Amino acid sequence: MSLLSRITLLLMLLFSSYGWAAQPNLKYTLTGLDGELQRNARAFLGNPPETAQERLNFLVSARERVENALQALGYYRPDIELEVQRQNPVWQLDIRVDPGEPVYIRNISLQLLGAAADDAEFAGAIAQIGFVTGDVLHHGEFESFRDKLLSLGQRRGYFDGKIVLSRVEVEADGGTADVFVHYASGIRYRFGELIHDDESVDYDLLNALRTFQRGDFFEEKLLQQFQGQVQLTRFFASVAVQPEIQQRQQGEVPIRVLLTPAKRHSFNVGVGYSTDTEERISMTWSTPKINRHGHSQVTRLEYSGVNPSGRVTYNIPLRHPLNDILQLWARTEENEFGDIDSQQDELGARREKRKQSWVYSYSLRGLTETWEVLQESVTNDYLLLGASLSHSTHSGSIVDPSGGLSQLYTLELGNQDLGSDLDLVRFVGNLRYIATPFPGHRFVGRTEFGIAETASGDRAELAPSLNFFAGGNQSIRGFSYQSIGNEIDVVRANGKKKTLVVGGDRLAIASVEYQYYFTDSWRGALFVDGGDAFDDGEFDLNYGAGFGVHYITPVGAVRIEFANSLSDDNPDWQLHLTVGAEF
Repeated sequence: MSLLSRITLLLMLLFSSYGWAAQPNLKYTLTGLDGELQRNARAFLGNPPETAQERLNFLVSARERVENALQALGYYRPDIELEVQRQNPVWQLDIRVDPGEPVYIRNISLQLLGAAADDAEFAGAIAQIGFVTGDVLHHGEFESFRDKLLSLGQRRGYFDGKIVLSRVEVEADGGTADVFVHYASGIRYRFGELIHDDESVDYDLLNALRTFQRGDFFEEKLLQQFQGQVQLTRFFASVAVQPEIQQRQQGEVPIRVLLTPAKRHSFNVGVGYSTDTEERISMTWSTPKINRHGHSQVTRLEYSGVNPSGRVTYNIPLRHPLNDILQLWARTEENEFGDIDSQQDELGARREKRKQSWVYSYSLRGLTETWEVLQESVTNDYLLLGASLSHSTHSGSIVDPSGGLSQLYTLELGNQDLGSDLDLVRFVGNLRYIATPFPGHRFVGRTEFGIAETASGDRAELAPSLNFFAGGNQSIRGFSYQSIGNEIDVVRANGKKKTLVVGGDRLAIASVEYQYYFTDSWRGALFVDGGDAFDDGEFDLNYGAGFGVHYITPVGAVRIEFANSLSDDNPDWQLHLTVGAEF
């Protein structure tokens, strides 16, 4: 026999031996029990034995295991019969059980000792104990309640708390049981010193994020909220906040913050397409934490055939790293507004503050804009003082909310005495509403309105980016991007007339959309959009209607929509393609 054949035979013998040894040598049946009693008894019995010694142990302990399983559920007087059939190689064990009458709870003694006796959370736990006098005794519920008290004590700062009496007294013959649980909490500790060893983070920055103050009563949920706040800054790759229980003294427990810094720099490249702005390629460079004071920066470059741009934003936390931020930015962008080509260069500063779900800000930006109409170039400088107010709520998934309302209002002022080429007041409002009154039926409504007033009343002096245009995916579907606005007739150098869309100093847009879900990921849509970008007193309703199909992805819905400009004399169908969530 060759060496290879010998090795193959040896492996076959080994595997066959292993397979034979792994087979159970005893099978059992369990009758007379149903539901939880059956499941618990099988759990206590475990898997059938596989060796002779295991089989012997199983037979010797089977009765006791079944008794323990039944006692755990309050049945102390079972009648158990065992019958063994010794047939090689597999024995048969038949277990027949009559569980008998259960034991009922007669008395319950619950006591809270120490500061927890006056704690409303413990009063609530006692009120929801899970069993009452007259119930069948269930040891699992008893142990669960006892563990619940210990866990609640740890979460609420009773670090010396312990169960001083935990007992169930069973009178099996009488079918009754008395339950005793006495919990001694000791004092309730308070939050102590905040400890962190990372010198790259300013203490005041972490202190501003705290959801508790030193001396407040300890609550674990406040620690979790604090940890969540620190994580939201994105300064750190990981955050752990934990009480130093072993170091508690004088009624206080120190809180330690363990921080792992995030990557100093990150780079992201993105590609996309929209029928409004066509193909788009972007690169973003982010530095989440530049220094120990929490400064950060984001640099974004975008290329699009319609509006290539670049922007640098530098963020400085003020009183709160999340809720009070100073933003400094520089931006350059080329854009096509209607039939006008525009170049914008901008420097700005904004202080943004958050209070609950409201965000309000005030800003100052310097804008130099150059635009060209029929090869004639105009340049204006603006120094604009602004304020904005926004609010957003939603229910359900952020990428496909079932309900919500978002609002954004922006006001900007310019004055010739303060660096602008003209006096200006500009106000814009955006609202979007989502509702799902019935499963599978979703409604989306939105409106946008705006006004721009100049002291001279000559809108021609207003830069294109400060004018209003309509049309496109996020405006009035059925019309090309920014194709709606005040129009002027001009004569070219060759003597031919041309109509140019130059925008308006007023904006009014509304949209209503109905969506039906075919599946969780696919939905259809029917919509009507209408409005105008116009000069004061020259409103002309433009409206379109259409349909579409949406596919829900982790980054929002992919929307493929077709719309018809019904207000045109010779309407054409427009394809609109967008990706993203409503909010």
